[in-house]
Amino acid sequence: MSKYLLEIGVEELPYKFIPSAIEQLKTGFSKFLEENQVGFSNIKVMATPRRLAVIISDLTDKQPDIEKIIKGPVKKAAFTEEGKLSPAGAGFLKKNNLSESDIYIENDYVHAKIKIEGKKTADLLKDNVSNIVLKLQGAHFMRWGYNDEKFSRPIRWIVSILDDKEIPVTIIDKTSSNVTRGHRFSKQNIVINHPDEYIDKLKDACVYVDQNERKSKIKELVKQEADKLNAKADYSDDLLEEVTYICEYPIAVVCEFDKDFLTIPQEVAVTVMEVHQRYFALYDNNGKLINKFITVTNYVGNEFENIRAGNLRVIKARLDDAVFFFREDTKKPLESYLENIKGITFQKGLGSMYDKTLRLVKLSSWIAKNLKIYNNETEIIQRTALLCKADLATNLVFEFTELQGFIGADYARVSGEDIKVADGIKEHYFPLNADSETASSIEGQIVGIADKIDTICAVFTGGKKPTGSSDPLGARRAALGIVKTILEHNLNINIAELIQEAIELLPVKKEGALEEIVEFITQRLIIYLSDFYPKNILEACTSVNPLVDLCDYKNRVEALLSLNNPQLAENANRVIRILKENSRQEITPSLFNTTAEKDLYEAIKSVSIDNYANYIQYLNSLNPYVTKFFEDVLVMDKDEKIKNNRIALLSKLKNEYCRLADFSKV
Repeated sequence: MSKYLLEIGVEELPYKFIPSAIEQLKTGFSKFLEENQVGFSNIKVMATPRRLAVIISDLTDKQPDIEKIIKGPVKKAAFTEEGKLSPAGAGFLKKNNLSESDIYIENDYVHAKIKIEGKKTADLLKDNVSNIVLKLQGAHFMRWGYNDEKFSRPIRWIVSILDDKEIPVTIIDKTSSNVTRGHRFSKQNIVINHPDEYIDKLKDACVYVDQNERKSKIKELVKQEADKLNAKADYSDDLLEEVTYICEYPIAVVCEFDKDFLTIPQEVAVTVMEVHQRYFALYDNNGKLINKFITVTNYVGNEFENIRAGNLRVIKARLDDAVFFFREDTKKPLESYLENIKGITFQKGLGSMYDKTLRLVKLSSWIAKNLKIYNNETEIIQRTALLCKADLATNLVFEFTELQGFIGADYARVSGEDIKVADGIKEHYFPLNADSETASSIEGQIVGIADKIDTICAVFTGGKKPTGSSDPLGARRAALGIVKTILEHNLNINIAELIQEAIELLPVKKEGALEEIVEFITQRLIIYLSDFYPKNILEACTSVNPLVDLCDYKNRVEALLSLNNPQLAENANRVIRILKENSRQEITPSLFNTTAEKDLYEAIKSVSIDNYANYIQYLNSLNPYVTKFFEDVLVMDKDEKIKNNRIALLSKLKNEYCRLADFSKV
């Protein structure tokens, strides 16, 4: 068993490309080895900004030998009348390196069994590594120098060794060796004699080549520095990943900025630090931001003053701008910015952000009414809807677009708005992504649902239906936000009716938009819940429009999931198969002429259901009556009236099953 190492040294890679490159290389090498029947136990792909490395363990030495039967020409063509080889027969032997004793006749054709010797793994790697690497894809690939091939960044060196032997490969204009390079400010020209040396030798040269080890090191260093200050570093996974992929040798340095900058909204300062500068913000034990942060630098040495000074210059300039914008914006109340959003286009043909705001007020009022919210609470919800987009016209949001909502909430507090209005403005954008929290306040929930449904309806009526490659205005994310908010907070909102209401308020109409939007949100609902429930159960329960009541839909899914009676599903499907469509005829009990009919009718009439668990029990109780009906009764009776009456009875039974789900999909 052998071990192979490939390292591609490059100029600094874009950090967003690196995780994708890791997956692409792992997939590429796995596919190559499997297709060539080369055994291996593990493929480990590692990456830093300056290198992509692949280590493959327990490689077999060669492909297995295979025996193959090949078919030659027909016997008459392969041999002359005298039984000697013809030119066609001799050509077949020469082409396949065979002798006459190797061939035999079967079904009047010449055949031969040949042995194909497997290629050595070293040769396969030599011939294929370059192709695997050059199949990598990413944004902004380009040609470098005079080369025709495209790559993310120029390649500077390549290491390719199988155990202790070099496997020469050429990628674009660089040929491999067994020499790698350390950190820019550490050892260079490091000889790798065996793949087992690679990780440790690079670590000696100040490179943590394994991204998982590097990430753990960053978390450890940040925590150590935060603990020294009796503070806490609360940061996003995105920040941690980005920092991991922009350094090879992380060093944590604590910096301090002027306390005056803490007067601006906390979210603004954190955004400057995390998003714009890749710093780790620090908080006290009460969760309040302090005037210190940690920068993780790709540095070898112990002189940090220049690093601190440079970072403080940058953050001071950014925070100075934020302070200026904050002071200018808050010279007038948030409500005064409503006039300015009249000049901000929402979407072409769909009016301005002010027009959207007026729709949100109406939709929020409609939702509040349906949730039986009245009086002062309705006024607060309407006020939240009216002001929720006002911060889009402020200087601070123009500079920090990602903070819309958060800044609006702070400006609402400064303007003296009700605290519920401020919280609702912030939360109406929630959830910010698939994994984040939903709005906790009813104001944020209602206005958020109104905002998202208006956006989705605008996308569809504007003819910009989401496709596999595009999602205008984040319609998929908006649909997921609606679903999560309703289910997590058990809101009884008829989304189907809300869609109709939202479409009526839009200035543009499109035939069939209602059906398209209903189907779109239904599919997002199924996709979201498929992480928790089987997909066939979810699809079965869509027989009753799930958007009428999402919580009821979820309850039906859970009830159907608890079903463990095959007879119930069998009976339901038998009824569904018999009835092409439901009968609209009234049932006439006097036309029943068998006990089975009468008993089934009475059993169906006796239903009284207060929850779906009891409903399952009720459907189970029908089983003996349904079974007896099919044993004793011929549905398609010669008497038309009796036949139609029995079909009407089965239609009523089918309706009982379909109140829960379409059993044909279970």
